[in-house]
Amino acid sequence: MAVICKSPAELDKMHRAGLVVWRVLNELKQMVRPGMTTMDLEKYAARRVAEQGGRAAFKGYRGYPCVLCTSLNQEVVHGIPSAKRRIEEGDILSLDFGVEMEGYYGDAAVTIPVGKIAPETERLLQVTRESLDRAIDQARPGNRLSDISHAVQSWVEQNGFSVVRELVGHGIGTRMHEDLQLPNYGEPGHGPRLREGMTLAIEPMVNVGKPAIRILDDEWTAVTADGSLSAHFEHTVAITSNGPWILTRPREVDGPSW
Repeated sequence: MAVICKSPAELDKMHRAGLVVWRVLNELKQMVRPGMTTMDLEKYAARRVAEQGGRAAFKGYRGYPCVLCTSLNQEVVHGIPSAKRRIEEGDILSLDFGVEMEGYYGDAAVTIPVGKIAPETERLLQVTRESLDRAIDQARPGNRLSDISHAVQSWVEQNGFSVVRELVGHGIGTRMHEDLQLPNYGEPGHGPRLREGMTLAIEPMVNVGKPAIRILDDEWTAVTADGSLSAHFEHTVAITSNGPWILTRPREVDGPSW
């Protein structure tokens, strides 16, 4: 296992990639309307990343066909945009997007409500978002990797939801996926000690029902095995002496992660 700690100059490059991710995801959030298709969002994202001088990180990665992952309702992650997939009032939509610039990667995801959603569904989004905030707060020098994992699991399960086990967060830098793997569950105080310059994609995936998932015939889309709703939030985070630095948003943004 080769954990790569980045220099301040490398973190600045990752932040520039991360800002493109942030801008595009926020523009997509504003665009989403009932009646549009997930392919409409894909086309917009592809155009915008090119305009900003970046390269879409997902397209072509292990054969993935698109720029965005668009996962609706019971789809956990890796939903493939389609002109046949129409977004409807009351849906929840996870948008996962990555960018490479100057040889460095940024990766983030957000789950958004489409119009008015049920109170329990709103609570799912809130708890998942809060679990990301709690996880990011553990990304400090001297802590252990599993302190991040435990922060997600403890908050999610305390609120009556479940954490996906088969899919994990990951190291990120000059490659989309670097060491380490970062589960969203586990006891605190285990795993490698966190060091300044480490960079992690922290991404809770949370189900209303049980944690089990299955992969659809497209070999990409992960769905809840019991058909329950799922939410996904993610940021790329650097571990620094000044505390966690969220690389996939502007420095001046403070408060909750999304």
